[in-house]
This record gives sequence, structure tokens and C-alpha cells, in this order.
Amino acid sequence: MVRVLVTRPEPGASRTARRLEAGGFQPILLPLTETRALPVEATIGADTVAVTVTSANAVRHAPKALVAALAGLPCHAVGKRTAEACRAAGLLAVTEGPGDAEALADAIVGGLAGKTIVYLCGRVRFQAFEERLSAAGVHVQPIETYDTTGIDYGDADVLARLSGQPVEAALLYSGKASAALIKLIARPALRQLFEKTEFLTLSARVAGPLGGIAGQRISIASQPEEDALIELLSQPR
Repeated sequence: MVRVLVTRPEPGASRTARRLEAGGFQPILLPLTETRALPVEATIGADTVAVTVTSANAVRHAPKALVAALAGLPCHAVGKRTAEACRAAGLLAVTEGPGDAEALADAIVGGLAGKTIVYLCGRVRFQAFEERLSAAGVHVQPIETYDTTGIDYGDADVLARLSGQPVEAALLYSGKASAALIKLIARPALRQLFEKTEFLTLSARVAGPLGGIAGQRISIASQPEEDALIELLSQPR
């Protein structure tokens, strides 16, 4: 049974583990980041015409009062999982995007030039989405609802979670997690656990930090979504 390291934060890590078990894999949970809600003080202007969300965490951590204030506006979610989280939170008119933040910006910008939209987001985020919208004349009001921070594991913690056994595959969802994993691999006590690991990443940006150590052992999902990432596990090795 292939041992697969799951590095994403909870609650997504446990959800992914269940998917892996159903597919005949052995998941090993080692979240390298965690999310926490930020205090939010924001006024929604009367000229706001839409809301956009590129991370399920952004709406999951949003205060209920803020979601209620935005509920009646058209909501542009980056992909399927984020759209589901938006609907579950109480947003009423949710459109599912192409799965990539920059592609979402390109898809919605045509009808929003000169208008104001609210962007529910994290403190740590990829700036290209906002930059593309702003360059096209869209007024973006980012509202940061959560922060992402690294989890500091000791060598003994990692060895215990991995049962001291090598990892055959690692799923990576963010550049921050990739950078954190590199630091773990650099530790003498842990290096041997990752000598033959295949690193499966959600995008080329996520794969970037791994380039110097993983070489040909990096695979990038065809689409920036978990279904495509898990598909890589079924490919011949």
C-alpha cells in the first residue's frame, strides 16, 4: 500500500485522508500549516456589486455578520470546493469558476470594469488575482478573514507520525507547505525518509520551492484541484 503524506491544514487534511483510504492508499497526516480566523472590521459599500472567493478557508473563517451582509450579492468562487464552502456559509448566488485564481480573474473581469467587488481572502495569498482585476479597472476591496502559519514539528514528532518509515508520495497544496517540507527534509534525522519520495503538487507555483532538491520526482496536477492531484497517484511509477 502506497504511503501518502498529507500536508494540507485541517479540516481539509482529514477529508483528504478519507479519500485516500477509499482509494486504497495509506494516508499519513502531517499538516505543515494551520489557519486561524482574523478579527474583521469592514464596511461594505453600497456600490459593491459582487463578492469573490479563491479559498474555502476565506469564507469558512468569515464572521457570520459579514457573510450575511454579502449573501445577496453574486459570488464568484474559484472552483468546486470553494463554491461548496460558500453555499454552506450562506452565500446565495454562487458561480463556480475554472479552478485557478488567475483564470477566474480573466473570466469575470469583463463585466466588472469600473465596479467594486469584495474579495474574501487570507493574509497570505497570491497577489496576481487582485493585480489582474485592478489592471482591468475593477475596484477590489480585500477583506482578510484568516491567516496561515507554519507548524513547528520536532524530529521526534515527525518520526512518530511517519512511524520511522519512508514516504512514497507527498501531496502539496501551497508554496508555503513546500517550503516547510524542504526544511524538514534538510534535517539529518529526517532526510532518509524522503530520499525516494514523489512530490505531487497542485501547480507549478507550489512545485517551485522543491526544484532544487526533488528534480525529476516532482509531478504537477493537470488542474489546480484535488481531484487532479489525486489522479497523479494512479499513474504508473
